[in-house]
Order: sequence, then C-alpha cells, then structure tokens
Amino acid sequence: MSSPLTSNFEALPNPRGAAVRPAEDALAEARRAFDSHAATGAPLRRAAEALAHAGWLPAQRFAETLALASPFADGAFEERFGAALADFQAALMRRNLRELACSTVLFEHYRDLRSRIAMHAGPSDIAYEDVALAGKPIAPATMRSIATPQLARLRACYESVLLAWLRGRDSAHGALGDLDGYIEQLAGPDPYDVWRLAAACARALRVTGRATTGDADAKRFYARCNLLLGEQAHGLLLAPKSFVRMALALLWRDYALYGAAAEDADQVALLNDYGLTVDWHVAGNMDSEARWEAEAAREAGQTGVRDGSSVRELGVLSIHAPAYEDFLQTADIAMSALANRPVSTDASAALKLSEAAYRLGSAGCALGLGHIAALADALALAWRLTACAWQSAAPERQPEARAVDAAAQALRAMLLRVAAGVAPSESGAFHALMQSIERAAPTRSYPAHF
Repeated sequence: MSSPLTSNFEALPNPRGAAVRPAEDALAEARRAFDSHAATGAPLRRAAEALAHAGWLPAQRFAETLALASPFADGAFEERFGAALADFQAALMRRNLRELACSTVLFEHYRDLRSRIAMHAGPSDIAYEDVALAGKPIAPATMRSIATPQLARLRACYESVLLAWLRGRDSAHGALGDLDGYIEQLAGPDPYDVWRLAAACARALRVTGRATTGDADAKRFYARCNLLLGEQAHGLLLAPKSFVRMALALLWRDYALYGAAAEDADQVALLNDYGLTVDWHVAGNMDSEARWEAEAAREAGQTGVRDGSSVRELGVLSIHAPAYEDFLQTADIAMSALANRPVSTDASAALKLSEAAYRLGSAGCALGLGHIAALADALALAWRLTACAWQSAAPERQPEARAVDAAAQALRAMLLRVAAGVAPSESGAFHALMQSIERAAPTRSYPAHF
C-alpha cells in the first residue's frame, strides 16, 4: 500500500473515466453563485440528481449534503462551505469513483457540513462508513464459539491494555502489538469470521501509521473491538452489522485510494470476500506521480472535446470512446463466463463466477458506470458467499438462487443497453440481491480451537 504524497493528495485521477457533465456544470454554476453571494441550493440539487442517475452514490450523498447546508453558508461557516464546494468540484473532475467514496478530505468536509445542518435540524450519526459504503451490501460475519474461561481471560487482558493505551500510560507500539495479538487469537478459519476481518483492519491501521499516531478512527476501532468482545462473552454469534461496516471501511480506505501492491494480496482477497475491490497500481515516487498527473490532465483535456469520434453520450455520462469499446470487450468476456452457472455445489466454479463478476465491476467502476459496477460487485459477493456455503455445507449462508439469477439477468440487460448506446439505470434486482446477501447468515456457531 502506498501513502499519500501531500496532505491534500489522495487517489490518482482517472482520465479514461466518464464525466457527469450535468453535475460538473451544476457545480460550476454553484461556485459562481457562491462567489457572488447568491443562492447555491438549486444547482447543487441538480448536481445530486445527475449523480444519482449516474449511480455515483457517495458523490450524490455529498452533493445532497452541500445542498442542505447551503442556506447556512454565511458568517464563520462561509469559508468552510466554500472549501467543501471547491474540493468536491475538484474531486468530481478527477472521475475516480473510489476516491469519491473513500476520500478522507471529502469526509472531513462532510462531517463539517452535517454538524452545521444538525444545529438546525437536530443531531444525526456521522460515520465514515456511511459515505464510503453507500449502496454496498454487507455480508454477515460470525464469531466462533470459544470456551468461556479462555474468552474471559482474553477479554480481561485486552481491556487492561486498551485502557492503559487510551490513557497514554503505555507506548503505542507495545500496546498495539498486544492488542493485535489478542485479536489474532480470537480469529477463526471461517472466511467470514469477524475477528479475521478485525485483524486485517488492525494491520492496515498499523501500516498506514494511523494507529501509532493516535488517529481518532484507530482509537474508535480498538474501543469497538472491546465492546464486541463483551457481546461475544454474552453469547452473540453474529457480529453487529455496524461493526462490520466500520472495519470494512477502514480496511478498504487506503487500498481504494492508493492501490495495492503484491504484498497486499491477502488483504485484497479479504476485501473481495466482502464485495470490495481495489486497483493494483502503486506509483513509485513523487516524480512518477507528477508525470501521471500531467498525463491525466492532458488526456482529460483531450477527452473533454464534445465530438462524436471521441465521446459517447450515455444519459448523463460522457464516456471516452476507446475506453467504452474496451469495456464492451471486457463485458462480453465476463458475461460469457457468468452464463455458465454451476448446476451442483461446485465451490471452485462459484469462485470463478465471482472473479468474473469482479472483473466486470472493476471495469464498470473505472469507466464510471456506477449502476453496473454496484450490481456486478454485489453479484460477485453473492457468488463468493455461495462458494463459502457450499464449502462449509451450510446452505443457510447462500443467498437465494432466485435473487442471484435475477441479478445476473438484470446485469446482462444493463450491458445490452450500454452496447446499444442507452444509459443503464438502477435495477430492482440489485436491491433484492442486497437483501438476500444480508439475510444469508449462518444459524450455528463454529468450534473453538483452544
């Protein structure tokens, strides 16, 4: 995993990604209105509507929040609102869907905006994962059965070290090493064991330095692990969805923004288990980043020309024509693979279907086809869960076959529309598949290994 080069730099721009011109134009209008002290609400709502049509759900949420906060953009809050608007416009022009979902810069603005709105509309929860994982189904995670004495000992040790670290009595490195060791002892072999996810999240927080520097999200994570231990001690076998969402968002954040390297393969595989993907690009140094930025700006300028030979218009999306043709080839290969549905409980075949759907989802994400990316990733997760269910002989962990088949048919219909030059739209099959995935929970615990 690479690290940000400056405090304001996050993911690389995506010059071959689609532009949502109506949203970009609306944000430019909102900037002009803001600079002249005019109302910005109407253009911001138009931007949110266009982003919804594109399937750029985290960006839509940010635009809606800007619109809600716009009546209060005066006095001491005016400068912060203007910075949020400017940074969002800049991020949208980079056309990187993962950055729009996971950007810490944008989330800090989002937190400020929501706090200002809360002064008038009442308090509301503001969590990073609510933006980063907008529109993502969350697979159920389990906790294996552990003998009561061993669990009580681990819980007491964990809590003691945690409290000493939070109070600043223990060194960060020593305390975190102990806490991570206890988490690893709790983890079981099941792919969806929540402590396996927590251990991966802890490693990511250590690698990025967020844990050792006392980052608020790291402290929140370790404190939530302590609460989870208490719930497990009281017999809970299914991890709370809120914990899974938090851990997934923290694990995904830096890989989504900066890419993954070969040594991150295990972490990426775990993210795939939960329906999330990353790019494998990691730039080597600041010079290579600068060259990439310059090339991206040049290519973005070229693809911005509105002529039929270089741009395809699909609804609100303006798509780079060569990238569009490349996507259609990827989609054709992926859908051929997805057509070969296993007729028996062949877990390896299910995993191959998952990989094909992930390739399609990543291609859709890179091109800016938000609805296709979301449905393909959800379908990949469904097949991943199906493989797990077949491997563990636990049919209750398998999403409903009817929902999976309907999603595959809806995805094929979306791709046919795109090939015909028609914009894809949100599918009811996506929501049915999400519900089926989140209901696919095991009904039994897993044995202790102590």
